[in-house]
Amino acid sequence: MARPGNKIIQAKLVLLGDMGTGKTSLVLRFVKGQFLDHQEPTIGAAFFTQILSLTEATVKFDIWDTAGQERYHSLAPMYYRGAAAAVVVYDISSKDTFTRAKKWVEELQRQGNSKLVMALVANKSDLEPKREVETEEGEQFAQENGMFYIETSAKTAENINELFYEIAKRLAKAFPSKPTGMNLNNEVRDRRKLFCCLG
Repeated sequence: MARPGNKIIQAKLVLLGDMGTGKTSLVLRFVKGQFLDHQEPTIGAAFFTQILSLTEATVKFDIWDTAGQERYHSLAPMYYRGAAAAVVVYDISSKDTFTRAKKWVEELQRQGNSKLVMALVANKSDLEPKREVETEEGEQFAQENGMFYIETSAKTAENINELFYEIAKRLAKAFPSKPTGMNLNNEVRDRRKLFCCLG
C-alpha cells in the first residue's frame, strides 16, 4: 500500500491491440497472477485495478482492457481518451497483429496527448519457433514513435511485472508531486465497477 509521505498517482491505463494477442492474459497475469489457456474474448472492455508501490510514488492503475474485435473498434476512443498510459500489444507469431498495432499507435498519436506513456508489447515470446515479427522490427518501430519496447509472455509470466513497473516509473517522473490523500468515493465506485466486470 501507499508509503507514508509518498505521492499517489491514479493513472488510467488502456490496452489496445488485435483480438487474440493476449491483452486480457497480460492483465490477468499482472493483477491476479493467473493464466488461462482458453481466455474468452473480451466484449467491449473489461476493467481492473492494481496498485504498485515504487520508491518515488504509489501508482494506482485503472486498467481498461479493450476488445480486439473490429466491431468494437469505434468504442476504443472512449477508453483511451484521458489515459495516462497506453499498452499496444501484438503477437510475435502474427505479422498481421504487428501491422494492426502500428495503426493503433497512429490513432493514439492523432489524439495529441504528448504526455501519454506508450509501450509496444511483443507478446507470446514463448512462441519463438513460430516468430513472424523480428525483435529488431518491433524495437525500431517503438524507437521511431517514442515508445518503449518489451517482449512478454503471459503464459510464462516473462517480463509482465517489468512492463507495468516501467510504466509506473515513467508516470512517476511525468507527474509532479501532489499532496497525498485519496478520494474514498472513487475507491468505492472502483470496487463496484470491478465486481460488475470481472464476471
